[in-house]
Amino acid sequence: MDKYGLIGYPLGHSFSISYFNEKFENENIDAQYINFEIPTIDALPEVLVSNPELKGLNVTIPYKEKVIPFLDTVSPEARAIGAVNVIKVDHKGNEIKLKGYNSDVIGFTKSIEPMLERFHKKALILGTGGASKAINYGLKSLGLETVFVSRYERPGTIQYERITPDIIHEYNVIVNCTPCGMYPHIDECPKLPYEAMDSRNLLYDLLYNPDQTLFMKKGAERGATVKNGLEMLLLQAFASWEFWNNSSSNK
Repeated sequence: MDKYGLIGYPLGHSFSISYFNEKFENENIDAQYINFEIPTIDALPEVLVSNPELKGLNVTIPYKEKVIPFLDTVSPEARAIGAVNVIKVDHKGNEIKLKGYNSDVIGFTKSIEPMLERFHKKALILGTGGASKAINYGLKSLGLETVFVSRYERPGTIQYERITPDIIHEYNVIVNCTPCGMYPHIDECPKLPYEAMDSRNLLYDLLYNPDQTLFMKKGAERGATVKNGLEMLLLQAFASWEFWNNSSSNK
């Protein structure tokens, strides 16, 4: 039986394990998806050695960047983003070859593109982690200018307290790549001047639990278009399966 899995820490209930195991059952695929909760990325070789049937892995927080030195090859897209969330595991005799890809950018761009209007030219990206790098790459590929928003003073970022109503009008696409507002902390949201928002704003939250985060709710109250990350997750799961099973992903 083939195995696929997810590496990260900590791993609660993950979308991937239920999605893929349901897919395997429905499509009569002789495979199993497992969560590998590893406290350090240095445990990855042990996971590979003790699971010789492993064909592919998804990668989540906090290893999307830390996993790169362990890989034999990285797709040009993932290399440009600086983050990997899909690994194809190839067994060549006694050798294990690891190839890294990024499906976040595929899932995100396919999900947000139909929502973009002519006046959506600039975007704020909340957060500076591995997911935000993929979002930045995706938005730029769609022709938008981007700025990262951080709680801390970092080069090339703006801090939350410096975001004015004028900035909300100019950077009218806002993507939340932080865990702020995720269940059970549903009464929290990124600190923004929501009162400055209107129907020209598009708020996209990578979170999907709850369905409508406080970030989305506050934007919707002002007439903004809002969307959660569930469709992106589905699209990136499709892309993961393609990377693992499509011979063209050997390039």
